Amino acid sequence: MDHLLIALTEPVIVALDLIALGVIVAGTLKAIVDALRFLFRHGDGHERRKIWIDYSHWLVGALTFQLAADIVESAIAPDWDSIGRLGAVAVIRTFLNYFLERDAQEVRERQRETS
Repeated sequence: MDHLLIALTEPVIVALDLIALGVIVAGTLKAIVDALRFLFRHGDGHERRKIWIDYSHWLVGALTFQLAADIVESAIAPDWDSIGRLGAVAVIRTFLNYFLERDAQEVRERQRETS
């Protein structure tokens, strides 16, 4: 039974890691395009902050897929290394979400003040 579980979960882990990689690449390309537009338009600080927040959303999304892959992996190979990696990804994702939400709230407040 363990062999069947491992055989079924290994492709899932690879697929989730590939999805995470795709999200990182897509978000990075979008951030580069947005940053280049910003440089040539000479936008304001709010626009620069929005680019950063949008990119952070992409990275948090990728971390979510990596966390899912680590959860699946720890289910089939629950050793301390995989549990530690799972914990590290979960902590990083939690901190990124916290600071991202704080920055997004700050941007929303500034936009309300200017309008």
